[in-house]
Amino acid sequence: MALSSKKNKIIGWREWLNLPELGIRNIKVKVDSGARTSALHATGIRYLEQLNGETWVSFLVTKQLEPRKTVRVRALLVEQRKVKSSLGHASVRPVIRTMIQIGDEAWPVEITLINRDPMGFRMLLGRSAIRKRFLIHPSKSFLQSKPRGAK
Repeated sequence: MALSSKKNKIIGWREWLNLPELGIRNIKVKVDSGARTSALHATGIRYLEQLNGETWVSFLVTKQLEPRKTVRVRALLVEQRKVKSSLGHASVRPVIRTMIQIGDEAWPVEITLINRDPMGFRMLLGRSAIRKRFLIHPSKSFLQSKPRGAK
């Protein structure tokens, strides 16, 4: 079965995205078809038990365009999942489900939270998040997006 770009938009290997439910805008992501799961750079991760039995997770996200500023956000914990890194190291990470927006497209995805300080991108967008939506152009960047406020 041939893939058709008429059905799927083309996305670059790097894009800008927003996490509107978390109030986070302008995150530069690496689109990585080799990674199944998306991962967001998060620090100060805390688990919060609610009266109704739900567990929420609170964490800090560094602003992309203002790297000295962080914002604390909360999201419902979906689960804790064992994830293997590209180096083969496994770790148990919190998983949240939230909306992402790239260009004029918005949809819910699962994202793991992990300290990505040593990595070049604050977020990795895995193949399960883009499946049936986008085809990746490996030599192009920012085909669907630019940071909010950019001309």
